[in-house]
Amino acid sequence: MAAKISKDNNLILRKTKNKLFNITIIFLSLVAILPLFFILGLIVKKGIETFSINLFIFNTRPVGEPENGILNAIIGTFLMVISSSIFASIFGIIIGLFLSENKGKKIYIPVRLSAEIIQGIPSIVIGIIAYIICVKPMRHFSAFAGTVALFIMMLPYVIINTEETISRIPYTIKEAAIALGVPYYKTIIKVILPSGISGILSGILVGIARIAGETAPLLFTAFGNQFLSLSFNKPINAIPLVIFNYTMSPYPELHKIAWSSAFVLVLFVLLINITAKFGAKKWKIEY
Repeated sequence: MAAKISKDNNLILRKTKNKLFNITIIFLSLVAILPLFFILGLIVKKGIETFSINLFIFNTRPVGEPENGILNAIIGTFLMVISSSIFASIFGIIIGLFLSENKGKKIYIPVRLSAEIIQGIPSIVIGIIAYIICVKPMRHFSAFAGTVALFIMMLPYVIINTEETISRIPYTIKEAAIALGVPYYKTIIKVILPSGISGILSGILVGIARIAGETAPLLFTAFGNQFLSLSFNKPINAIPLVIFNYTMSPYPELHKIAWSSAFVLVLFVLLINITAKFGAKKWKIEY
């Protein structure tokens, strides 16, 4: 009887400890998340107050001039982000496939380690690297240099996500395709890649969301441009650059545009993340 009572007491004690631990974890999670909600709430509140259609119609103009907008910055952001994401996706998928097919070989560790190191490099350092390899030889800032900086930042995300996704695909799928007489390259293109499309697509979209709000690399490369420019050989504006420059300005009018620009950027990144989540579910393949 005493043994049974002791056993029941131990069970109650363990359940109590488990509940306390769960409550502690939930509380600490809320404490960690609250600052994020405060920041987002402030951006939404300040951004909506000055949000208008003029932002999408007019270019950035000097303070005091009417009808100030960020059209040139929006177009510049899309040009650099889309260009860098295309090249990062192509090279990232190829390198990720190479890593997944060469696990256990000597070349795997240095290539994988290089991707992880690049992923951990601060964005401002990548901006300096892009400045050295692009801006100094060309002797001027340009959208091309900004694209190179964003490409370097995004590449490791695509590589690592592709490699991890392909590695999770059962080897029997590839064996079955090869056993049926399908050439190796067709097996990779028509069997392996479609099977891992959800993880690869998620990696690409997460990489785009990562580079869309970067300011430091663009300060050393794209530099900014008050006028609308579609040339990759000239300086170009971007939403993060507008936010940085207008926030540093002493004029309240420009501060309002900076808040609205931040709101637009948050909506863009949020849209990409939602697309990544739903895209991953839609294209997910169960094994």
